[in-house]
Amino acid sequence: MSAEERRESVVRAAITEFARGGYNGTSTEVIARRVGVSQPYLFRLFPNKQAMFLAAAERCLEDTRQVFAAASKGLEGEEALHAMAAAYQRLIVDDGEKLMMQMQMYAAVAAAEAAGDHAFGESLRAAWVRMWDDVHITLGADESETTTFLAYGMLVNTLASLGFPGGHRVWSGFYVSGRPTE
Repeated sequence: MSAEERRESVVRAAITEFARGGYNGTSTEVIARRVGVSQPYLFRLFPNKQAMFLAAAERCLEDTRQVFAAASKGLEGEEALHAMAAAYQRLIVDDGEKLMMQMQMYAAVAAAEAAGDHAFGESLRAAWVRMWDDVHITLGADESETTTFLAYGMLVNTLASLGFPGGHRVWSGFYVSGRPTE
């Protein structure tokens, strides 16, 4: 395997492990073991644990951005909105690690900020802004629509993380495309 292929394996393993254990609760040893490499090799690919976490979190955001782009391709307005909402529901149902990684990312950045490390979240804020910008353009550059769509997305994250089933009344205010099917 090339170094780039190994790096990709590390990012995928890091998403899995950090999604489960969070930034502070995940060791680089467990990531190395999942990939089948030694820790020293891991540190040839990434300078430190923080770099691995940030690469995993950035990938998670980029994957979400790509899901929105693919779902809304060729669509405008409400059609695009509903397509993106349905695609996001499928993403977090089909790949629960993406949801858990997002939640861990927000917690890790908040903890770093609280500890005075304002640089930790810079690349993640930039990735989030890229996603916001793409959604914004797709929804006709309407700030209210963009904010509402992403606010609903964060509520989806919360409700899904708490395990509310699709038929529960807390989902009743969502457009049908944004509700879980199970």
